[in-house]
Amino acid sequence: MATTDPATDKASPRDRLLEAAGELFYRDGVSVGVEALCRSAGVSKRSMYQLFDSKDEMLAASLERRRSWYEAQLVPAEDASATPRERIRHVFERLEKSSGNPEYLGCPYLAVLVELKDPEHPASVVARDAKGRMEGFFREQAGQGGATDPAVLARRLMLIFDGASARAGAHIERLDDGLATGTADALMDAAGMS
Repeated sequence: MATTDPATDKASPRDRLLEAAGELFYRDGVSVGVEALCRSAGVSKRSMYQLFDSKDEMLAASLERRRSWYEAQLVPAEDASATPRERIRHVFERLEKSSGNPEYLGCPYLAVLVELKDPEHPASVVARDAKGRMEGFFREQAGQGGATDPAVLARRLMLIFDGASARAGAHIERLDDGLATGTADALMDAAGMS
């Protein structure tokens, strides 16, 4: 079904495809067919294949396109007054808040990695990079906050982040009671972060 949003109608076919891909892949998984993507974007299959070599390439491009928005939803803006601990905590607070939305289905990058299973798939490469950037943020903050082993703490925080995201996205766990933030606090305490 073609979109009726005037702002979207003015967007280029490429932008409409990437927007539709981002929404459909997140909601329905990576097995969404090309016909459904094109119908949602109001773009012909011929046009899609003129813009992208494959559905795989379009999936990777849609993930890359949304990455800066996704990161901005979680990672705090530079604030000289925030401590490294507060900056890490902010990520978990944002996760808890997002997970309360009924449309929340977990981390889109983790979902792609789990669904595809192929580490060489173009979308897997983008998703791994996004997850690596988050781990890098945790490692940098842990180092600045005096953690005894910033790399290990970052890996542990990623386990909590991804596990909480997946469980909340599957509607198995509610995070509105501070479970993820409390767990992150415990890990930071154990790692000697101030």
